[in-house]
Amino acid sequence: MTVLSSRPAQPVDPGLVSIALEIAGRLANDASDVIMATAGRGAQPDDDTYPFDWVTDTDRTLERHTRRVLTAEFPDIPVFCEDTDVDVSSDAEFRWVVDPVDGTANYVAGVPWCAYSLALVDRWGPVVGVVADPYRAQIYAAARGRGMRANGTPVKLGGQAVSSIVCTEMTRTGPWPGMGEFISRAAVSGTGVRVLGSKALAVAQVALGHAAAAVLHSYHEWDVAGAVALAVESGAAVLDRRGEDAPLPVDGLLVAMPQVAEEVLEWWQSSMVR
Repeated sequence: MTVLSSRPAQPVDPGLVSIALEIAGRLANDASDVIMATAGRGAQPDDDTYPFDWVTDTDRTLERHTRRVLTAEFPDIPVFCEDTDVDVSSDAEFRWVVDPVDGTANYVAGVPWCAYSLALVDRWGPVVGVVADPYRAQIYAAARGRGMRANGTPVKLGGQAVSSIVCTEMTRTGPWPGMGEFISRAAVSGTGVRVLGSKALAVAQVALGHAAAAVLHSYHEWDVAGAVALAVESGAAVLDRRGEDAPLPVDGLLVAMPQVAEEVLEWWQSSMVR
């Protein structure tokens, strides 16, 4: 089994990486402050059938701030955002992707589990990624070939016990096909599956060693690119549903501690067999 982090890192101008990492970290700190100041306190979501699609004033504020800063600092790099861009499509060498509030339903309800996610991406995957975890006062950051850090402290998988928790997320309209079977297969192996409401934080838990794996049946690039940067640099396996490595798989994503990646992949693949 191959893992994304084992591939030779594609070189990127060190100066660009350094300034991108610095500015992304600053934006993540700004977002964390705004989210903590407003979460569960009268946020006004748009009227929509699905609460998982809510867009709040905070989303818009953080998107405008992020776009303004990134456009000023990197005028030649396009910025794509969850709340205003339907698709990520660009011929540019690099692109920024941002989700201002990942886990908006939790944010509106005051449930302490949401995140700000930002990544600089090229054709080989995330170059720089940051995820702000406001309720835990943590900023997770990573850059290609430079490792992962949590509030400045290096994080690397390899010595810690394997967690008995696996994370997943539902689709926009409910459980993904085979989700119930996947949960049952995991339970038989003594593993609990958690659905907590933020794709970015689900993947980040694997990078931190808190969860053994995260399985996402579907996602948008801005949901997970920042967290995938963390996972790659921490040493996690990043695979598509066929078990092949890909920078950001288009048809589902498995992020796992290397020693359990094959087992969790088998649960996932088997659960989809009809």
